[in-house]
Amino acid sequence: MSLVYRFRVTFEDYDEVTRDIEIRSTQTFEDLHQTIQASIGFDGSKSASFYISNDNWIKGQEISLEKKKDKEGVQLAVMKDSKFYSFISDPHQKIYYLSDFESNWGFMIELVKILPGAESSKMYPVCVKSIGEAPKQYNIISKPVVVDEEFDIVAEEEDITEEDDNITDTEDGVEMDEIEGMSEEGEEETASEDDEEMEMNEDSDNDTKEEDY
Repeated sequence: MSLVYRFRVTFEDYDEVTRDIEIRSTQTFEDLHQTIQASIGFDGSKSASFYISNDNWIKGQEISLEKKKDKEGVQLAVMKDSKFYSFISDPHQKIYYLSDFESNWGFMIELVKILPGAESSKMYPVCVKSIGEAPKQYNIISKPVVVDEEFDIVAEEEDITEEDDNITDTEDGVEMDEIEGMSEEGEEETASEDDEEMEMNEDSDNDTKEEDY
């Protein structure tokens, strides 16, 4: 019968956020990695490593998510092949967990309880206690909306200019075409009146001449 380890996982920079996770001793570090990621809402596909640590959180043996070698060229242990019973020797074992190397999320993992056997009603590994809301893995920065004040001013000036142009085309609400037509008609009427006066004067002169004779 395998043992069950209860680990308390705490954000390194957010110590008010914790998750208690139970896992069988025969399960792997990859199982714990995936359960931690799911419990805090992170993307579990990013690079990650566990470090078996001492009581002062000094990092020791590394267990990596991917296959890789250390500085000396020695192949590191891989999570999917590393079962807990091969690495837990202290009833208060401490493990440092680094997730998403680019963002550098650090976690402090401590063994808080060892249970003699698994419960048949539980599907391990399982998060049995959750405290605090986890921070967002990615910070999304929205672009500020830039208002072109100069453009707005120019647009207002253009509107005023168009209104002025409309005003110069009319006088007292009468269109220019109508005013021009009125001017031509006025000239024709004046010319007709002058012609009538000249004809009347000529008739008057003829009458005077007839009287003289």
